[in-house]
Amino acid sequence: MSKKALGILLVSIMHILPINAQFTDTISATGKTKAIFSHQGNTVVHTGFPYKSFVVPALMIAYGFTTLSSDGLKDFNEKLKKEIWTEHPHKKIHIDNYLQFAPAVAVYGLNMAGIKGKHNLKDRSIMYLMSNVFLNATVFSLKSITKQQRPDGSSKAFPSGHTAEAFASAEFLRQEYKEVSPWYGIAGYATATATGLLRMYNNKHWLSDIVAGAGIGIASTKLAYWLYPVIKRNFFKNKNMNAMLMPYYQDKHGGVAMVYNFHAR
Repeated sequence: MSKKALGILLVSIMHILPINAQFTDTISATGKTKAIFSHQGNTVVHTGFPYKSFVVPALMIAYGFTTLSSDGLKDFNEKLKKEIWTEHPHKKIHIDNYLQFAPAVAVYGLNMAGIKGKHNLKDRSIMYLMSNVFLNATVFSLKSITKQQRPDGSSKAFPSGHTAEAFASAEFLRQEYKEVSPWYGIAGYATATATGLLRMYNNKHWLSDIVAGAGIGIASTKLAYWLYPVIKRNFFKNKNMNAMLMPYYQDKHGGVAMVYNFHAR
């Protein structure tokens, strides 16, 4: 890839994707930060839906949708493709197929190494599964509806599923370790951004696919982290939720995943 192409690509991504993952979960009317949940002993108290924490991912998704009908933004997509692929054809790199899961794998690896995250194995696993249900349902529905052609001529480009998974995993890592160190979140988002860049480098997605996918991934994990305590409080208030079954769909394969807490009493 030429230096000019690399510069255009990085500037585009840096202006749209939130590589620095330290988003504020909620902002009060006075401008002071406020936690989504407060802890009173062992009880988690919900403080309402964190609308403002969804502004950035919503804008990213909106950018992707706007591109579908904007000739100017479509031309920008084409210019990037020309610089990255048409004028500089190259061998594809397939590490993005695995890199998308790296931040989520890091969560479990860090816990195994003794660096504890915010939640226990059961709770974090359920929230990660919920996030994947949300993002896959959204991504595959939009692919079927929009039927946007990929840069390489194949179908169903919008939005990028790999990028959605990568940013959902990055937000998962951030949520679990933001109280330990902000660098975990930054590393996760850097990995997710690399995944999105590789999807463009491999001529599989337009910039707008990447940006929308990233927004969907971030929003899916944020929604899971907000919704799970609501479900747990309202439906399992006085019960130990030892197991939970959830459907999933990934890369044209579906099934049911179960998370079981072996240490529940």
